[in-house]
Amino acid sequence: MNEINMDQLLVQMRAMSEKASSINETAINKGDSPDFSNMFKNAVNQVNEVQQQAGELKTQFELGNPDIDITDVMVKSQVASLSFQAMTQVRNRLVSAYQEIMNMSV
Repeated sequence: MNEINMDQLLVQMRAMSEKASSINETAINKGDSPDFSNMFKNAVNQVNEVQQQAGELKTQFELGNPDIDITDVMVKSQVASLSFQAMTQVRNRLVSAYQEIMNMSV
């Protein structure tokens, strides 16, 4: 079995972080504020993509693909799960903030 390559995992995390920060820098350089709805939509799409990749990897492992290792499947599944949980928490906070705003007296 292959061991989890922590360096590779860190490189992926840094790449994702740089990609997220470059989106904000691009919006700032344009002089526009980042559009929250587009940012949230992109985040949902990324979570969906990660979940689909995890599902495909799991299917390939179940079909007996010798190039797929169980550790890769488990790590990808955990990344998909964590990203979904994070997105759910953001959604919950948005709903809570919306409800709080709606309950304010004007």
